[in-house]
Amino acid sequence: MAHRPVGAGSSFNFTAGTASTSSAFSVQSDVVRVVAVGGAAFVAVGATPSATNADYYVSSGETATLALTKASNRVVGVTTGTTTIVTVPEGTQIPFGVGDYVTLSGSTHHNFTHQRVISVDTSAGVSGYFQSRMTVDYNSSGIVTTFSSTNSSVITSNKVSAFGTGAGVIYYQQVQLTSQA
Repeated sequence: MAHRPVGAGSSFNFTAGTASTSSAFSVQSDVVRVVAVGGAAFVAVGATPSATNADYYVSSGETATLALTKASNRVVGVTTGTTTIVTVPEGTQIPFGVGDYVTLSGSTHHNFTHQRVISVDTSAGVSGYFQSRMTVDYNSSGIVTTFSSTNSSVITSNKVSAFGTGAGVIYYQQVQLTSQA
């Protein structure tokens, strides 16, 4: 099996008996490869993970390939306020659920990283709104510029967490898996 790297890999230190967590990353693949160096660790991946000794065990010097759930959509509108409403194109769905974390990129002024989805609205209204929208727990009230971007998208974001049995470093990289004959 061959791995094709997706995006940039990263790393973080962990210690014994404590959960350490990475920075957020946009999910661009359905697999993340994790390597523990210097010590073994229990690893969890998700929106707000906090690894414990009940999570996936990775021995020191070993690798694990863990599944991710990727989802994204193009953004055609943003309504600012104490929460932010993100609108996707008519005829498409919001591929996220309440409690998921998302990152919006490609806009000049309205980008945000790893913010929680607090509601999803897929109903058509008599007021003429026939597009799916979601409300994100992101205070954009300070942005007064009108949203205008043809390249904006919203994508699932996750973090990696490690609970060490000793001290070490977790290296993680999203990859695509390809089979070899």
